[in-house]
Amino acid sequence: MKSMTGYGRGESSQKGFKITVEVSSVNRKQTEISVNLPRDLEVLEAQIRDEINSRVARGRVTVRVSVHAAEGVSRTRINPALAKAYARELRALAKSLHLPDDVTLDILTRAPGVLQSDEGIHEAEELWPAMAKALKTALDTLLKMREREGAWLTNDLKKRVARMRTGVGRVQQRAPQVTERYRAQLLSRIQSAGLTTPAPDDERLLKEIFYFADRSDITEELTRLQSHFRQFDDCVKSGEPVGRTLDFLAQEINREINTIGSKANDTQVSQDVVVLKAELEKFREQVQNVE
Repeated sequence: MKSMTGYGRGESSQKGFKITVEVSSVNRKQTEISVNLPRDLEVLEAQIRDEINSRVARGRVTVRVSVHAAEGVSRTRINPALAKAYARELRALAKSLHLPDDVTLDILTRAPGVLQSDEGIHEAEELWPAMAKALKTALDTLLKMREREGAWLTNDLKKRVARMRTGVGRVQQRAPQVTERYRAQLLSRIQSAGLTTPAPDDERLLKEIFYFADRSDITEELTRLQSHFRQFDDCVKSGEPVGRTLDFLAQEINREINTIGSKANDTQVSQDVVVLKAELEKFREQVQNVE
């Protein structure tokens, strides 16, 4: 079980360039990938996405890639077409203002964009091996962090389920007694009203008790809850992403607990239902962090 939150960083060098890749992830119901690349490397975005999709199943993943010239390596380039355009426009301006035409090389090299020292990249594909290496390192670190947090989430979810199991166990023990208590209460009300107490085999009394028992029967809900808890145990043992499965289980557990609460005509069972709902809410909050 992994968390969806993490961060990783990797570096690699090739052909005088140092490539740095940073990967971070946060919670999302689906997989969302945002890639920030230098313009010259945008052609590599699809390959980066493929690598991430092969290792991350859920969450919003943000990738930031930066490329710098290695220390001591000059990557300055000259844009001759831009320099000629500057020279032409400057001479035309000087002529229109009746000024001396003294456009020099020094002036042109200071013009914006003529000297390009932004580590211009001619072939992005040539840098893919180095970028892939840095990306792998970043993803390895990211996944380790997600695994560490996932281990903490697993322990917390186990505690929540254990408490819910205990609560369900209490309800299960008390459920058979509910009908008998209803019978006793019904007879007590009849006596309080000054009416003749019916015989134990009175048909009307038996029919009323039967209807109550049928309406308040929670055997099916309790059985399904135990099944959901066993599915949780299977998720804990699984090596696959289980976040969506746990989210579905939380919805189903909530459905069964609500049904028990609506059926149970018993104070103690109602109190246990409140405790179950409180634990389930904490369980659902944590499940939102699971990949």
